[in-house]
Amino acid sequence: MIEVGEKAPIFQENAYFPKDSQIKKLNSNNYKGKWMILTFHPGDFTFVCATDLEGFAERYEDFKKENAEVFAVSTDTVFSHKVWYETSERVNKIQYPMVEDIKKKISSAFGFLGDDGMTQRGTVIIDPEGVVQYISSLNNRLGKDVDHIYNAFKGLKHIYDNPGTSDKFDVIPACWEDGDEPLHINVPEDVGEY
Repeated sequence: MIEVGEKAPIFQENAYFPKDSQIKKLNSNNYKGKWMILTFHPGDFTFVCATDLEGFAERYEDFKKENAEVFAVSTDTVFSHKVWYETSERVNKIQYPMVEDIKKKISSAFGFLGDDGMTQRGTVIIDPEGVVQYISSLNNRLGKDVDHIYNAFKGLKHIYDNPGTSDKFDVIPACWEDGDEPLHINVPEDVGEY
């Protein structure tokens, strides 16, 4: 499995773009300079997966405003993605690309390929330089908390935009939400203060 702090694998696969109703080749390298949110799901036409995609659809414009693109990834084909989009009330709300991974290269490279050959449920956040900053892997029967993922993304974006120095830097505390103040740390003065 890839680790936080490592360069994200570059991938190129077919994707269904619901906004344009088109199937096109998607190259992750074309998104350098943007944040990338990869939402992995086990399979199209399944129960929890539709709610995950719907959750990201509801937050999609928030991600876009912050220079991020969302991608749904599973081992299904783009044709399956397209039909699922056209027939599911939840999935037809999305406007972000649905990436096929029938060769299982993406799921494998990111560590989300299950023993059963299906993608496991999870999320990866990649910064504009192509470095993995967040990974979560879930039980396939547990849906994603997209509000938490958005807050984690915003926290990571703050850290990225405000790198600080070795003795003065910001950190994001537990249960932080977008709009909350980060902790402003001064070393060594603040050691033991929090």
